[in-house]
Amino acid sequence: MGNLLDNYYQMVARVDALCRGIQDVLSSQITCSEGCSSCCTAITLFPVEAAALRAALEALPQADRTAILRHVSEHAGEERCPLLEDHRCLLYDARPIICRTHGLPILYADGSEQKADCCPLNLTESEQPVSGSAIIDLDRLNTLLVAVNALFLSHADANGLPERLTIAEALKVKP
Repeated sequence: MGNLLDNYYQMVARVDALCRGIQDVLSSQITCSEGCSSCCTAITLFPVEAAALRAALEALPQADRTAILRHVSEHAGEERCPLLEDHRCLLYDARPIICRTHGLPILYADGSEQKADCCPLNLTESEQPVSGSAIIDLDRLNTLLVAVNALFLSHADANGLPERLTIAEALKVKP
């Protein structure tokens, strides 16, 4: 499965670099840190993200896999992310793209209007506008993710896969 996920992993590396750069520029204004889970709600994933999450889970020792699957099963269907335990992600290194950008300033289209947003805990002391290079263009990022997902689907055995999957579905857990 690794080769099928290469494009996704390259995208993750670039998104992580972008996020690190933004965090470096805005460091004193970003309060997000380990243990902050305000943004961690149940989400759905593209099949490529689901495959990467599954691959990360399968790479873990059996005892860890079993514990994570049990936790996800117990919390599937809730409002909070089922991978969240004690305010920490159980598969943090394999978290989906949207989770990697949580809290940081984003730009997105709302109809014909461009809007900016970020975690309400961040950028509270700043009177200066955030520079364009420190804002993630969420629509462009999502367009890239859709393209990477389409390429993944074109090469994977994806018959019958839904367009989006919950984390429980991605990990093949029955709630």
